[in-house]
This record gives sequence, C-alpha cells and structure tokens, in this order.
Amino acid sequence: MTRTPRPSTDAETDSSYWNDVGTEWTDGRDHLWRTHADVVNAALCRRWLPAGHIRRLLKTDAFDEATGDGLWPLLATRSDRVETLDHAWTVAAQARVRQHEISVTVTDVRALPYANASFDAVVSNSTLDHFEDAADIERSLRELHRVLASGGRLLLTLDNPAHPVVAVRNVLPFGLLQRVGLVPYYVGATLDAASAGLVLERVGFRVVETTAVLHCPRVVAVPVARLVNRLAPDSMWTRGLLRGLGAFEWLERLPTRRRTGHFVALLCEKIG
Repeated sequence: MTRTPRPSTDAETDSSYWNDVGTEWTDGRDHLWRTHADVVNAALCRRWLPAGHIRRLLKTDAFDEATGDGLWPLLATRSDRVETLDHAWTVAAQARVRQHEISVTVTDVRALPYANASFDAVVSNSTLDHFEDAADIERSLRELHRVLASGGRLLLTLDNPAHPVVAVRNVLPFGLLQRVGLVPYYVGATLDAASAGLVLERVGFRVVETTAVLHCPRVVAVPVARLVNRLAPDSMWTRGLLRGLGAFEWLERLPTRRRTGHFVALLCEKIG
C-alpha cells in the first residue's frame, strides 16, 4: 500500500491528501475492524440520541459510510433528514456508492455551508482529531455550535490522550509511526475530556455526559481483524472475533475507563 505523506497546512493540499487517503482506504481491507467500530459508535448513538425527535441531523464525515455500513443507516431511523459532509470527494463518492440514499456535501467542517440553527443534532465521531493545530478543533466546534438549533445535541468523540498507546503515539513523529505501520494516515491534535469540556463551554455548549469508548487493545486487534478478514471472511471466525472485540466494552463501566478507551466521548447541548 502506498504511504500517503503528512498533509500540508495549505487547504488545497490538505484536501488533496485526504482524497488520496480516501482512494486507499475505501477498498474494504479493514472491513472487519470498521464493522466493530460501527457497532461501538452505533451503541453510543442509541444511548445519547432520542429516537423520533430529531428533525435534521448532521454527521461531520462520511469515512465510516465509505468503508463500511457506518452510522448512516441507524441515524436515518433517528432523524427525519440526515446530511453528511466530508473533506474528501473520493470518500464522498464511495459513501454514495455504498449508501445510495445518503446525502454527502464535500466541504470543510471549519467553514460549513449551512445557515444558522439548521440542525437539531450533530454526530462528530473522530472527525476533529485530524488537524495539526488544536485551535482548529475549537474553530470547528464554533461552526457546529452555529449550525445547531438552541437545545440541539452534539455527540462528539476524539482520540483519548489519556490512553497510554495514544499518549505515546502523540509524542512520536508521524513519519516514523507511518513507516512502522502504527498509524495508517495522519492523526493530529486532540483534547482530553477536561480540556474538551472547557473548550465546549467556551464555545457555548453545556456538557451533559462524558465517557470513553472502544476499549479493545487496538494495536493488536486491528492486525488480527485484518488477518481474519483476509483468510476467513464471513465465517464463524469473523463472528467470533466481533463478539470478542465487543466484550471489551464492559470496561466502560469501570473507573479506569479513561485509561482503556481509545476515544473520549462527550454529549453536549447548545445553550441559548
């Protein structure tokens, strides 16, 4: 597989980078792992998004839908209208192939093409943790706050810097991490739960609930899932592995969840 270099801070080059990533990662190679991630994220959406009370919902990327089933099928049952965006046209195109009825706009989450108070809910799962500068996370959150109606809900997940593997990854050079295969594409700045809460409050959100999700040992689970997916797709082995990966989510119930979850998750409400 071609290793796409680190994106530039230049907007046009940055878009080109993610288009290349979309080309490389929409071929189904990580189908089994993506299925597990979809299950975990869908469970969080069921807990935090009310059924039947959302008029219009925005999802801030289409990568899940381009590489697997994603969250769109579930979100479509939670909202009268679901809209999705992505920075990469290759990802948007593949999402439309996989989910024929999906609506995807190619745009930048830092400058949304929507009117104020356009949405009743936003789902942003691991979208905002790919910027080089944490200031872009706040910039994006201000845009999401702008397009949400008063009282609207934001479901946000970010890479969890309190997780030991994520913490080590964040201090090592991206080039080295990519060469040894520890990261498939650029991972950027992120925020822990406390820091994210402060930014969200500054922007105009009230944090309703926080947790951490995806507790399986990812550094082992991803290559194992890739191997099983290649050697025995759609078999008892794939179903067994998915059950085994899902069993790790019981760790969310423990006080140590902030150390074992790869993502910090926050449920927020727009004030005013």
